[in-house]
Amino acid sequence: MFDRPDPVPDRAEVLIRVDVAGVNPLDHLLRAGLVPGLDGGRPFPLVLGMEAAGTVLALGEDVDGLEIGDAVFGFALTGGGTYAETTVLSAPNTARIPAGLSATVAATLPIAGTTALDALDQLDLPAGGTILVNGVGGGVGMGVAQLAAARGLRVIGTGSAAKREPAEAAGARFLDYTAGDIVTAARQLAPDGFDGIVDLVGGTSLRTVAPLARDPRTVIAVGDASVSDLGGRFVERRLDRENLERTAQLALDGVLTPLITAIHPLSDAPAALATIENGHTAGKVVIKVT
Repeated sequence: MFDRPDPVPDRAEVLIRVDVAGVNPLDHLLRAGLVPGLDGGRPFPLVLGMEAAGTVLALGEDVDGLEIGDAVFGFALTGGGTYAETTVLSAPNTARIPAGLSATVAATLPIAGTTALDALDQLDLPAGGTILVNGVGGGVGMGVAQLAAARGLRVIGTGSAAKREPAEAAGARFLDYTAGDIVTAARQLAPDGFDGIVDLVGGTSLRTVAPLARDPRTVIAVGDASVSDLGGRFVERRLDRENLERTAQLALDGVLTPLITAIHPLSDAPAALATIENGHTAGKVVIKVT
């Protein structure tokens, strides 16, 4: 750990005292230098973390709809980093935490929660359809399964054996990709193909399951833009305040219940990041700062 002065919010930013920061696979990709644009292109050393919940300490002069003292959650999109006692969030991408929702849950929503909601909104499947969630065990996959089940969809999810229990609790019929031919197993459950596929894995796994879709345009990939080569689509992200508020309401109503599998103190941030780095962590990992 190292000391830094409190960031100064720009015109459209809010300075917050961080209560809880979410930990995401993007964080270790950023640390590896693979996606420098995600942190405003700032050079190393830098503070990691792109989502947080906390209390507003100061406002940029162009900020509307938020006040000092508000409990908020949102995105750090301009290089503030959320693994810290204070940080700046982008005001248009920040919302109030509704009464009754904990900061710990709120901190998991900006990335995983809104991504799950965006993927399902993009598919827009009617109740009664069948959806395959490829990589159901992570934070986004669990969210997709829960929201899809609430929309009346039949959910089938793939993952490693350790993900079976949480995936089934989320409403998914589980397929263990380590247990044999995943395509044959999926076809047994959906002989006519899937009405939609949400892929959280990418690469060879995406190419293996994509032909299971009845229409290639109903394959939505969250991490692999080459899905377009297969006739599918990359998820269309909405990071605005309205979408954050929708996601928070779904969490407050119990429709979306993030599975938080580890809570680390700020002093243990390296271990928190290591937990999700291998790509096999179930649910969400967070850092409790205050």
